[in-house]
Amino acid sequence: MMKFFMETEVSLAVVGSETTSSDRETLDRTSLKEQFERILADHGPALSRLAASYTNTLSDRDDLLQETAFAIWQALPRFRGDSSERTFVFQIAHNRAITYLSRTKERSVDPLEEIELRDPAPGPESEYSQRQNAEKLTRAVRALPLAYRQVIMLTLEGFGYREISSVLGISESNVGARLTRARQLLQDALEKRK
Repeated sequence: MMKFFMETEVSLAVVGSETTSSDRETLDRTSLKEQFERILADHGPALSRLAASYTNTLSDRDDLLQETAFAIWQALPRFRGDSSERTFVFQIAHNRAITYLSRTKERSVDPLEEIELRDPAPGPESEYSQRQNAEKLTRAVRALPLAYRQVIMLTLEGFGYREISSVLGISESNVGARLTRARQLLQDALEKRK
């Protein structure tokens, strides 16, 4: 009985080692698909918010988000782990957004298509007030020059200076300077709208 088990184990090992290149490609493709789906699950909401910061309408945001997802899928096989996965994904998203902006002209914002920010607090007055504040902030962020809008959005997504510098391709001190200036511009803009 023991001899039969050992022979079976050896024959299974030999059969298992005879995988074809087609089998490896299928495994690689399956692995990439799983990694891609996990990336979108983990970073999808943040990528959506980032795309919204570069666009004025929901349909434009969705177009940019789709382009970003496609670019991530294309780049995923070349990901070597030189940076964190999050930095890798947001570098791609940033580059896609810059390309998208260069192809599209700024259009006027349709207030009905602005991003909805929901307040979980009860009461219509609270909800209305929160929605107004969110709309003011959204408009103020969108009105920022692109260099400042980028650092604000990445900061809001929880990126540190080092990650932002890697995503945008600028120094950490430049990130700090842009962030300080962006905060000043936002504060001025929000005070004017009061």
